[in-house]
Amino acid sequence: MLSIHRRALWSLLPVARSSAPAVLSATSRLAGSRLQRFEAAATARQVSVYTRTGDKGKSSLYNGERRRKDDKIFHALGDIDELNSAVGIGKEMIIKEKVEDDILLARLEDIQCRLLDLGAHIATPTSEKTAEKVKRMKVEDVWVDDLELWIDEMDKYSSYLLCLHLLPLLPLSSCLVSLRELPPLKNFILPSGGLASATLHNARTVCRRAERNVVALQQDEQAVIDASAVRYLNRLSDFLFVSARRCAKLAGKPEALYQSGHGLKTRSH
Repeated sequence: MLSIHRRALWSLLPVARSSAPAVLSATSRLAGSRLQRFEAAATARQVSVYTRTGDKGKSSLYNGERRRKDDKIFHALGDIDELNSAVGIGKEMIIKEKVEDDILLARLEDIQCRLLDLGAHIATPTSEKTAEKVKRMKVEDVWVDDLELWIDEMDKYSSYLLCLHLLPLLPLSSCLVSLRELPPLKNFILPSGGLASATLHNARTVCRRAERNVVALQQDEQAVIDASAVRYLNRLSDFLFVSARRCAKLAGKPEALYQSGHGLKTRSH
């Protein structure tokens, strides 16, 4: 609880320290009462990090309903929370590796906000979803549309448009080279391509797990999960995959390619 030393509060009072003893006594009482009111207000405003309410293996949903922590709904919420953290680490790795893409950073932060919205949607029981709450907790289709737009922007061909501008300056052979944002996939790639890229690949795998648990929750008769929630997670994993490849390209780091292990001899270490 926040506390203030009486002397500190005393110095704020509009009474000179050289006042008469009677005045000082009254002021002291006034200081004490003000201190008590201040401490009470500070206590009321303070939100403790720990509540001890989950010490017996149960936690609360949005409406205060208590459930065991191994309930399907908490598996889904936990994965979404973990995914949010994984995206946050990806952002920090992009900054650390000096991958210059402010747009991608802004989009990843938007995704973190949407994941909190998705968690609120899942944590609200069906019985509590009034018309107002349904509107406020809804997983919007436009979130999925945004992801698809962002994926297309990173994975598009731009050779024809650019050639219109550069044709007077470059030989035709240069214009015929594909200027796609990302190199085409001709093989499976391994999580690689630098710290930022590998971290976003890891976030993609967490996203897949979150999607699986949300789908499992969707089968529960007591849970009504918007179909758009599953679509969002499905598309988000695609976005994270393409974002990882983009970071590898911008960082100038090679992507490791999968090689079949069939026919390989035992390798010594």
